[in-house]
Amino acid sequence: MHLDFLAIITAFGLIFLAELPDKTMFASLAMGTRMRPLYVWFGTSSAFIVHVAIAVGAGSLIGLLPDWIVKLVSASLFALGAFLLLRGTGGDDDDEAEVKTVTGFWPVYSTAFMAVFISEWGDLTQITTANLAASNGTWSTAIGSAAALMSVSALALLAGKFIAKRVPLKTVQRIGGICMLGLAVWTAVEIFTG
Repeated sequence: MHLDFLAIITAFGLIFLAELPDKTMFASLAMGTRMRPLYVWFGTSSAFIVHVAIAVGAGSLIGLLPDWIVKLVSASLFALGAFLLLRGTGGDDDDEAEVKTVTGFWPVYSTAFMAVFISEWGDLTQITTANLAASNGTWSTAIGSAAALMSVSALALLAGKFIAKRVPLKTVQRIGGICMLGLAVWTAVEIFTG
């Protein structure tokens, strides 16, 4: 097992920025207002770890392909991620649906786990994690991605209201989109120079 510190930081940064404006952050915030936040965090974190494992596994399979194909797929996925972030989704505030009050560890844990597990399938962060695993290493990507997802969930539970009122999510989306676009261009250039 080889860990690359730069790959961990890259995965953490990209996934963190991509997840901040995501509906899952608002779901964590909403659940945290009606349920015990620590229990919610355990549930969301468990779901994120399962999704990271699935994404890293898919990325490892992609890594078996010839290098130029992997780079082409990576550049395309980064470009797709940039497009999704830069086009702006709007309306995320409408996703704070009413959540019933749930008490006890297992009911809160399972509610939070299922909410995230179902909503994250095919999500931008899952696609980005698979993409990074294909080119930056499985374990480094898994550690960086899982840490980023768990951090965003904790941030939403601890300071979600503050962030939603003071930091425009469009700004976070734009920064993440520009980073993804830069990685798409960088990866495409590597096809011809590597």
